[in-house]
Amino acid sequence: MSASSHNVRLVLSTCPDPQTADALASSLVGERLAACVNVLPGVKSTYRWKGEVARDEEVLLLIKTTADRQEALVERLRALHPYELPEAVAVEAVGGLAAYLAWVAEQTRDDD
Repeated sequence: MSASSHNVRLVLSTCPDPQTADALASSLVGERLAACVNVLPGVKSTYRWKGEVARDEEVLLLIKTTADRQEALVERLRALHPYELPEAVAVEAVGGLAAYLAWVAEQTRDDD
């Protein structure tokens, strides 16, 4: 598998609390859908939901995966997530340390 930066994705998702964030991170890494998940507490989100402006404190997940595993990761995230409509926004890596990009690809390899 190529270590190309175009193969690595950063998927962003928010969670309602640290326990949910930790459970999601463990599942995604454990299932090899993500190489690494950073959990950032203290995010304040303002958004429109069902016709009203809402404000919540959330926990942000920075999920590192590959293009090949992105769809499966998003499907699993949706299945495990408590939100009716979980955030799942993928950003393509346009550069980075080649060895790290190769590590992400290796850690998310589908061995099936």
